[in-house]
Amino acid sequence: MKSPILCLLGPPGVGKTSLGKSIARAVGRKYIRMSLGGLRDEAEIRGHRKTYIGAMPGRIIQSIKKSKASNPVFVLDEIDKVIGANINGDPAAALLEVLDPEQNSTFYDNYLEVEYDLSKVMFIATANSLATIHPALCDRMEIIDLSGYLIEEKIEIARRHLVPKQLMENGLKPKQLVFTDNIIEKIIQDYTRESGVRALEKNIAKIIRHQARFIVSDEKYNKKLTEKDIKEILGISHFQHEDSLNGEIAGVVTGLAWTVYGGEILFIEVSLSKGKGNLTLTGNLGEVMKESAEIAYEYLKAHAHLLDINPDIFEKWNVHIHVPEGATPKDGPSAGITMFTALASAFTQRKVKKNIAMTGEITLRGKVMPVGGIKEKILAAKRFQITDIILSKENKKDIEDIKSDYIKGIKFHYIDEMIEAIDMALLKTKVNDPIKFE
Repeated sequence: MKSPILCLLGPPGVGKTSLGKSIARAVGRKYIRMSLGGLRDEAEIRGHRKTYIGAMPGRIIQSIKKSKASNPVFVLDEIDKVIGANINGDPAAALLEVLDPEQNSTFYDNYLEVEYDLSKVMFIATANSLATIHPALCDRMEIIDLSGYLIEEKIEIARRHLVPKQLMENGLKPKQLVFTDNIIEKIIQDYTRESGVRALEKNIAKIIRHQARFIVSDEKYNKKLTEKDIKEILGISHFQHEDSLNGEIAGVVTGLAWTVYGGEILFIEVSLSKGKGNLTLTGNLGEVMKESAEIAYEYLKAHAHLLDINPDIFEKWNVHIHVPEGATPKDGPSAGITMFTALASAFTQRKVKKNIAMTGEITLRGKVMPVGGIKEKILAAKRFQITDIILSKENKKDIEDIKSDYIKGIKFHYIDEMIEAIDMALLKTKVNDPIKFE
């Protein structure tokens, strides 16, 4: 049968390339991997015409010749890193013929000058993001989402695969060094912040290499690793656990963000100062995020009476919205509801509830729109011990698609109107020393 063109989409380190290798092993076919990262010459796909000096077939025909099979599993790695149209043609456009089951039975290589049947080949593409893939190319592929792993899943992967693999690679026997589940969890939480397990494997290898020195020199060491050993080898924790979720300050709200590396949490901070009602935005924000902040501020001004805010204070106080980690570019509409809640918290001086986060796009009519990357955002929320998440009613269908293990311990609050988020997220009590609005 003609196999569909699969595209494995997910953050780095979740095993997309390894999955391609496993598929080849499972179906008993030859395995070919071709990296498309930085590919800028169309001739790499289609081959050169024979009139050129140093002409040769394209890499697809070369790889099939090397594998000595007409029906291999062909992994096209990093298809989202292909450089678009340039002086050497457009390789992404050349891939359209390769990855179309209707056309690839008559694939034409410029060097061969005859048609070659690629329809028996099982193509599997891998990508970190769909944003940079040609839309026509996306249309030809069947997208399979591979999201990040839970901490429990990472512990299992490390115990079953990563630790035995690294022990063997570094010449140690399993009994010479023991990683308990607690130690693996400490490495994950304190030294890695990723969706996949690549950094976890590097840290495990680092620990094993460090201990191998003692084994070779017959020095005394702990066969069963302790937290003290981990701290000595890997140093102090790379990631501090945020303590800004305690809701002690009005105007600081936790949002959930999606990145190509998986889900993250971000804080929206709002501060007020006497002035003429100017709005300042900082934190390396993109245009869409800036517009979300302006919409949130304008909606709050227009509906101040709903929150018992005196409309006159908007003309006497400047508003500063900041998103920390200013060196990291941030964009997208999903922080809209977080910005509105942070503004409302600052102007009403009501504290934010503990361990609550939110995500959702907002409109000038006060509606909360659905956003993407929900599973990754939930994983980020679990990493930071968040227990309540506010999101759009239309995202309810995304939650129903997620396995119950992922959402265990999290309560979801679905809203349709922006104003509904206020009573869900803010406490009735005000801060100890509220701003005296005049």
